[in-house]
Amino acid sequence: MQIDATTLLTFWSIPSAATGLCFWVLQKNMTKRDTKREELDKARKKNEILLIHSVGAAIALGEATAHAIRDGKCNGEMSAALEYAQKVKHEQKDFMTEQGIGNLY
Repeated sequence: MQIDATTLLTFWSIPSAATGLCFWVLQKNMTKRDTKREELDKARKKNEILLIHSVGAAIALGEATAHAIRDGKCNGEMSAALEYAQKVKHEQKDFMTEQGIGNLY
């Protein structure tokens, strides 16, 4: 049995094409997974920032309350701390809502 060059080249190219297709599919899946992971990391970082802001707002509000109790009067410091705490609370709630809707669809 004699095999010519064209037949030999065909037999060699079929496994190479199949291997190339498999690597292409793997690369596509890895890229998609990496993109999703980057989105999750961005959301996680934003959540951490919002949590730090929340802690800061709670401390500011507690400190303003302590000053008001100590001095026996409520001043602008208490109002500013309350506004800051409400702003941070709404930012965090909006972010969590956005993340929840994003994960639903």
